[in-house]
Amino acid sequence: MLLVTLFFSLMALAGQASAVSWYFLRYYPAVGQKFTSFSGEMTIPTLQKAGVYYLWPGLQPSDNSGVYQNVLDGRSGTWWIGSGWCCSNPNLPWGSGFNTFAGEKVTFNNRLDGSSWTSTLTRQSTGETVTDSFALTSKSFNQALFAIELYDVNWDFGALTFSNVVITSEGSSDSSWCNTTPENYNSATTFSISGLSASVSGNTVTCKIGSVTLQKPA
Repeated sequence: MLLVTLFFSLMALAGQASAVSWYFLRYYPAVGQKFTSFSGEMTIPTLQKAGVYYLWPGLQPSDNSGVYQNVLDGRSGTWWIGSGWCCSNPNLPWGSGFNTFAGEKVTFNNRLDGSSWTSTLTRQSTGETVTDSFALTSKSFNQALFAIELYDVNWDFGALTFSNVVITSEGSSDSSWCNTTPENYNSATTFSISGLSASVSGNTVTCKIGSVTLQKPA
């Protein structure tokens, strides 16, 4: 397991020590808030070869004990996507998933459902859907990430685009975080964001983002 700026990677799944390259954008909610849902669509890029490519949206808790992710995995030479918690505290089995291919769109929906967090992935081209629940209600998620995690491979797949993104936070009516430029880790990524809007109902903030594109290394 590799810790990068209080950030757990999927290296435990790869089972080897490697050089890692990180590219990610990170949103934080307002003080006193936590994220309660994170959904959107990922456009699948072209996988050039088998390698340790992990591309994902995810949520990280305030205690930095792990990361809750929908991971597009290129290790087999064919993209596979599945949901899970990496990597311990608690130890949870990885969720189910499916193969997907360049140009397709996969919808991800992660939400707090009372006694658990539920992740649903849908392959839009076929309607294939998988749903998994994770015992993570003890976690207070205060970081929403769009990430590229690479081990001994280059960013050779082009842009990674997330669209129709919706993130909700609860705890106050402060929506300023939605209109704030996300952290760009190490200024490593050239990116674009469009179609931002925020709405408030009581103490719930709903942030809608038309598209988030990680375009290339900076």
